[in-house]
Amino acid sequence: MNALADVAGPAPVAGVQAGGPMIAVRQLTKRYGDHQILRGIDLDVAASEVVTIIGPSGSGKSTVLRCLNFLEAPTSGEVYVDGERLGYVQRPDGRVVRRPEVEMNRQRAEIGMVFQQFNLWPHKTVLQNIIEAPMLVRGQSRDEATATAVKLLDRVGLLAKRDASPTTLSGGQQQRVAIARSLAMQPKVLLLDEVTSALDPETVHEVLDVVQGLARDGMTMVLVTHEMSFAREVSDRVVFMDEGVVMEVAPPAQFFSAPRHERAQSFLSKVL
Repeated sequence: MNALADVAGPAPVAGVQAGGPMIAVRQLTKRYGDHQILRGIDLDVAASEVVTIIGPSGSGKSTVLRCLNFLEAPTSGEVYVDGERLGYVQRPDGRVVRRPEVEMNRQRAEIGMVFQQFNLWPHKTVLQNIIEAPMLVRGQSRDEATATAVKLLDRVGLLAKRDASPTTLSGGQQQRVAIARSLAMQPKVLLLDEVTSALDPETVHEVLDVVQGLARDGMTMVLVTHEMSFAREVSDRVVFMDEGVVMEVAPPAQFFSAPRHERAQSFLSKVL
């Protein structure tokens, strides 16, 4: 599909206005050939809210995150970030078209993403890993990007490692650098995909402490995790998914003590 190709499929649903939820997902579907991963996801995330998506492997959790920053284009449905539709725009004549790549890059710059694997450049120092994107994408000067990076490294407890190679850091330290790198772009939203699953149990708390600090400071976050204690500690709401469908949404205290859906009850009985 070229940058201004018309979008096939059903007519768009009503848009989401600025001043509404920071993230709004409307009837999101994703299909790979004959295999349907997401089956009509609806979800709102308020500004400064932390929402954690949990569920069995293969339920579509990570695919939701990848659609939230357009690493995956939805098969149908809509995603809005701060009132602006992600990936597509409606023309005055009513046609919905794919945004040009330059606009997509602008939108992605507002959506931080932290992955299970740290994806740090091994040939660059910790500081260089953090300042690269703000300079290239945001157009910041080296001094400006460095000043921000120093503050963020201090915030995640790694200022002393600013000139170290990422290969000399522990997994927990590398993940904290990855979080600082995403925050350096000053995103409106932070997405975290299984950020503790590659860590030793002893270092999970290092990342949990950073995420909890971000939550206290009002960062809007959507997390995918298999760590139930992590979900319980950091979330404002928990979303339970299975087979590409949102089956239950509830505050963590309610969800983990008395889930309503039978499938959620069965899942928790196996993982708690």
